[in-house]
Amino acid sequence: MGQFESKLAEMGVTLPDAPVPVANYVPYVQVGDMLFVSGQISLGPDGPITGKLGEDMDADAGAEAAKQCAINLLAQVKAACGGDLDRLVRVVKLGGFVNSSPDFTDQPKVINGASDLIGNALGDAGKHARAAVSSPSLPLGVAVEIDGVFQIK
Repeated sequence: MGQFESKLAEMGVTLPDAPVPVANYVPYVQVGDMLFVSGQISLGPDGPITGKLGEDMDADAGAEAAKQCAINLLAQVKAACGGDLDRLVRVVKLGGFVNSSPDFTDQPKVINGASDLIGNALGDAGKHARAAVSSPSLPLGVAVEIDGVFQIK
């Protein structure tokens, strides 16, 4: 087990197998040393984490859903790197989409669930640019979807 997965294990996180796409796309595309990972929904061990922020879910629950997205993103990176997450050089950018009501304005707090997990697990390699935006709905009714751009070696 490499340094990044060891740190995740210390945090109580085990990466699952990379989720398979639910539609007509590939989970990631590598161009040179850049890895573009398709949006990962809030899909946990017990299935999709659904809800609409500002209606039936609060920001803390949304942050937990975003954390699951980050776990799934890292699982995709690991798969793209032949099972060696330590090939990850840098998290470049995350794009966060939050299924939220029109008056909900804490999208950044929700996506912090992903940013915090990645920052704590990866240290300097986890420092990234980011967007956190509202969406009126997301696939399968999930609460959060996050895509990412990663530099790998």
